[in-house]
Amino acid sequence: MTNVHAVSNLNQQLQQLVAEACSHPARSLMRRQKLSEIVRVVMKSGKLWKENTAYYNDALQQTWLYFCRNPEQYNPQSCSVITWLDNCLKWRLQDFRSSEAENQARIIPVSMLGIEEITKTIESLPSPAEIPPILEETYQWASTDPEKDLASTYVKGRPDVTCQILILRRLPPETSWKDIAKKFNLPPSTAPNFYKRECLPRLRNFALKQGYHEILD
Repeated sequence: MTNVHAVSNLNQQLQQLVAEACSHPARSLMRRQKLSEIVRVVMKSGKLWKENTAYYNDALQQTWLYFCRNPEQYNPQSCSVITWLDNCLKWRLQDFRSSEAENQARIIPVSMLGIEEITKTIESLPSPAEIPPILEETYQWASTDPEKDLASTYVKGRPDVTCQILILRRLPPETSWKDIAKKFNLPPSTAPNFYKRECLPRLRNFALKQGYHEILD
């Protein structure tokens, strides 16, 4: 029964957050903060659909971007927030599966004309109607590292384990500290201690500059 109550409480919390997000104007700071809170709550719950496919993370990011731009599409009368997000994620996974099958069926390599057509399609996509949420902004900041600070700050004696790498791996869908330690052959406590000492202050500083009071950690 405890688990049932926990799931019910989680759904009530998420439905309330979605309603609050939708109550704020599309370009407002409060709306972005509520959307970011929803991402945190869902990812920490561990309830979202998971599968072991190479394109899962890409599909998950697309799902979050779609949700943050279209929270009004959720209907609390039809299903729970988690179920709705699961459906959105599964649709995107199916798109990736279909695309992969089509690519495997092609024998002729992509021509320059094909690349040009793809580029034109991307360039013709309409701009998002609202300011991107904190998750998208943080990915962009960490990936581009505009001040070159993240890539130059690293674990002592390990220039291959930088703030940039750890921040990107810990953003949703986050890589576990155990997997990070295994990947880089590190003692279990090295990466999380470095992250708390060097990465979190930089993340929080970025959040404050963007107008947020808290950030994913």
